[in-house]
Amino acid sequence: MGAISLLSSGLDSVAALTIAREITDVKLAIIFDYGQRSAKKEIEYSKKICTHFGIDYEVIKLDWLEKITNTSLVNKKEDVPELTLDDVSGKNATEKTEESAKNVWVPNRNGIFLNISAGFAESLECEYVIVGFNSEEGQTFPDNSPEFVDSMNTCLSYSTRNGVKILAPLVDYNKKDIINQALKSGTPLEWSWSCYHGRDLPCGVCESCIRRKHAFNELGIKDPLLVRLGMVDND
Repeated sequence: MGAISLLSSGLDSVAALTIAREITDVKLAIIFDYGQRSAKKEIEYSKKICTHFGIDYEVIKLDWLEKITNTSLVNKKEDVPELTLDDVSGKNATEKTEESAKNVWVPNRNGIFLNISAGFAESLECEYVIVGFNSEEGQTFPDNSPEFVDSMNTCLSYSTRNGVKILAPLVDYNKKDIINQALKSGTPLEWSWSCYHGRDLPCGVCESCIRRKHAFNELGIKDPLLVRLGMVDND
């Protein structure tokens, strides 16, 4: 049973890859560069993850997707929304995160990624494409939801001869659950990059950074990435 991993180096995709390796043979990781702010950092960290696990990888550049994306994840003329911990956990969380989601939306991104990855999977005679979709982000990003996975599986049953399927081991997990499972599975979280920016250090205030921070705070443990970067003491 073989699989292709859709890898961005984010907390979710790295955890999904690590967990999926326990039940399937990962043949290849696909890393996409679509002009996102953090592309260089994502590629750097994803390569380290692949080296750690001894997995081959393919970096695919989508210049055309960069050209048609007007939101702040790609368009550097737009400001990436800055959130607080209360914005992702307080009573107005849904409103704040929906606004943030609109600001970083990339046209049909996951649909495009999955179809390309499924092509690689079929070519390599793999049954699955591994993704880091989860329940927390599925609340504001519909292309992270179980319904999206089911719909894609239906489409792929027609568009691939071997019926490639989406393997989403985290689809029912929130960030806290993901970190718990990731640590149990030996996930190298010190090489996972969640920030929307590609600076030397995570910004700590974009939605992805805030969700990550909130989960580690809830667990009462230190983020291995921030420890490695010297942003928190390892005591």
